[in-house]
Amino acid sequence: MLLTQDQKALQEAARKFTRDVLLPDYQAREAIGQLDDALLKQMGALGFVGPDIPEEFGGMGLDAVSAGVVMEELAYGDFNIASYAVVQSLCGAILVKNASSEIKADWLPSVCAGEKILALSVTEPQAGSDASGIRLKAERDGEYYVLSGEKASTTFSDSADAFIIFARTSGEPGQARGISAFFVPSDSVGLSTTRYNDLGSHVTGRGSLFLDQVRVPVAHLLGAEGKGFSEVMAGFDYSRALIALQCIGAAQASVDEAWSYSKEREAFGAPIAQFQGVTFPLVEAETHLAAARALSYRTLALRDQNEAHTVEAAMVKWLAPKTAVDVIHQCLLTFGHYGWSKDLPHQQRLRDVMGLEIGDGMANIMKMIVARARVGAAADPRASIRK
Repeated sequence: MLLTQDQKALQEAARKFTRDVLLPDYQAREAIGQLDDALLKQMGALGFVGPDIPEEFGGMGLDAVSAGVVMEELAYGDFNIASYAVVQSLCGAILVKNASSEIKADWLPSVCAGEKILALSVTEPQAGSDASGIRLKAERDGEYYVLSGEKASTTFSDSADAFIIFARTSGEPGQARGISAFFVPSDSVGLSTTRYNDLGSHVTGRGSLFLDQVRVPVAHLLGAEGKGFSEVMAGFDYSRALIALQCIGAAQASVDEAWSYSKEREAFGAPIAQFQGVTFPLVEAETHLAAARALSYRTLALRDQNEAHTVEAAMVKWLAPKTAVDVIHQCLLTFGHYGWSKDLPHQQRLRDVMGLEIGDGMANIMKMIVARARVGAAADPRASIRK
């Protein structure tokens, strides 16, 4: 889609930061395996953390399309730093819509400044794609809820300052009703975390949360009790489009590097760019990325217009990560034996991007969402069971 002049200026500012600061140390940050506090604060000062959060809470109040522009550019330089920014926007949007005025005032300005990290915790060992299978309990005890159970696959598990945690306040696993969302600081008594040894995304980290009688004030309930699944989960339509652009940005970096290499590398006395076997796959990559990018921005534009965009978000969430994995793989091959080296970033991008073929909804779940929108209960495998 065509960007406004303001969006183009924002894109240029993010692009300069990405090329000058993020891209040169993308691989070095993986070796360290932790977020750089100084870098996050630098991003916050530039407005690249929570740019869509209202100005009264420290953000720039940008529209969804503009936020997408920032996320795509950040991912070009560092996929994991873009992951951080995407999660802060998702969690920030949930807090803006559902949190108390005190939580908003106390936390959102620090998040936008790059001083505090928020994380979202939905998945459990037995409840991944079927989020309605959540078992972690939240029992009311006077002016507190007491949370007990385990959450799994939480990004920023050991670095977040606070979590948005989904727990069951009523009903049985398998029912969407009865699930509530809570704002839980990471220093809460009874909360402990682990970190997984993942294939990629070493900087952001992913792990489990263990909640042993964690007491959460009633004021930390996000939205109405028992409505967390419907009220808060709606935010995933937004994050799925941002994730798509994150994957596209990373893949575009590999494509640009492959084009440059095709002009420099010689074979049989001439640059390998003369061979259609080299250039045609890159042309296909550019085309597929352009298509996924267009659908991503259409999804965000629909959000900005308060139009339904669940179907488009589901479409692009399965399309963009798969496309990015295929594109980066092809770019790695374009570099020949050099591409197999860890000295080049393609292998890291491939490992990082691959994780989002799973996170925030796997491809087949996204396709089920689209199918149900088209043919209703006929596409729901649980419909026959309920009969």
